[in-house]
Amino acid sequence: MRQLCLILIACFSLEAAAQVTPATKQLNYHTQAWYSLNSTFRFSEQWGMVGDFHVRKEGAWGQDRFYLLRFGAVHWIQGKYPVILGVARLWLAPPEGLNTWNIENRIYQQWSSLSEQGRVTILSRIRVEERWRDQIVNDQVVGPKQFSLRLRYLASFQVKVFNQSSMPELVASDEVMVQFGSSIVYNTFDQNRLFLGIRFPIGKNLSMDTGYMNVLQQRTTGNAYDLSNVFRVFLYWSVDYSALGKDRRLHENAD
Repeated sequence: MRQLCLILIACFSLEAAAQVTPATKQLNYHTQAWYSLNSTFRFSEQWGMVGDFHVRKEGAWGQDRFYLLRFGAVHWIQGKYPVILGVARLWLAPPEGLNTWNIENRIYQQWSSLSEQGRVTILSRIRVEERWRDQIVNDQVVGPKQFSLRLRYLASFQVKVFNQSSMPELVASDEVMVQFGSSIVYNTFDQNRLFLGIRFPIGKNLSMDTGYMNVLQQRTTGNAYDLSNVFRVFLYWSVDYSALGKDRRLHENAD
């Protein structure tokens, strides 16, 4: 963990040093809603699969701005540490007045672990994403897709307030993302997502968390940032066919 923190600090320092030309900081505010279904199927003690679908909207019920479909194969090391290899496809809506959606293909690798400290369950997750995105000029796709590599680290804390397992729990999480590639010049820092909410069970295999998420994302110019106030609803569907029969949560704040 210490090594990861040092890497992130070094990345931010390099980015700041690269921006030698003074520029006025711009902050653009947005209001969005994020909805998703995240599923986990465990076939044995060591093998399973995951899949999730995400939709983002302007406002609570406004125009769709984003779709993501993702699948992955899971291997549990020693039956409890999940490692995922998967693929994803993303559709990003164009700015207002334009028509061409940006299509992105991904390959991703992920590792996560769960630990319990009294009434607090701690989820740590590292995800590496290889991304290929369309280049769009004058509302037209041009040239080959641009490649970039993104590193993501998530820490999530789930606090048990009541003794009954059927009662809601508090959730707080933060995820930081950095990216690299020939097209990444001024925005090595990609974004940070801070979430505060409530998680509660709906049925035997289904649960949900809902709450507020603050998303700060740096744009390609380096001096412009998007600050989004997000209402988030994530459903988690987990089915365990193994002898363990435990609900193991792999997803949190995915996109």
